[in-house]
Amino acid sequence: MPPFAEKPDGLVVIEPLKAFTCAGCGRDDDPLLRLEDEQPFCMTCADLDHLIFLAAGNTALTRRARKASTLSAIVIRWSRSRKRYERQGLLVERAALEAAEEQCLADADIRARRREREQVRRAEADLDFQAELAAEIRRLFPSCPRERAEAIAQHAGTRGSGRVGRSAAGRALEENAVTAAVVASIRHEDTEYDDLLMSGVPRQEARDQVRAAIDDVLAIWRA
Repeated sequence: MPPFAEKPDGLVVIEPLKAFTCAGCGRDDDPLLRLEDEQPFCMTCADLDHLIFLAAGNTALTRRARKASTLSAIVIRWSRSRKRYERQGLLVERAALEAAEEQCLADADIRARRREREQVRRAEADLDFQAELAAEIRRLFPSCPRERAEAIAQHAGTRGSGRVGRSAAGRALEENAVTAAVVASIRHEDTEYDDLLMSGVPRQEARDQVRAAIDDVLAIWRA
């Protein structure tokens, strides 16, 4: 037999590229064959017709099904482009496949519960960080309204946002990073910056125009 992509380690069944005639019963419509003494036999004559085909792709399912199946066979097919036989899947007993599927479903449920717990943990951590950030904003800017400080902290501290609150400096609550988050909020909420951008004013020029207004709000909040 020509070379394999990887050496089979068990019974081998071939998915032929063209029809064949079974050397045992003369059948010519079986999609799979087993070579015995260089003669092709259909799955019935090879005593493999009670097995179920499991396509390759799910490593865990394949491993468990093969382990649970008393009889199994590797299905291969000739690749014209690679000039070798390649695995297509596995023939296993129905009961073994069903048991393997149940085990994989149980594992998937466990992984889903773990993901849910991790999401809850991250959400709690985010809330804790946002509370710390809001408290630091209030410390640096005592006259900043509490609701505004909390809104700034929630916006700047959103996980995955790329905003200053999620930077290394922001997570460390460094003063420059906290101030930058406050300035960004003032720029959008308390100045005409957004209107300037909409009217076509270049970003840096718009920032320069609202700088004085931002400084006024910062001075009030620092008081």
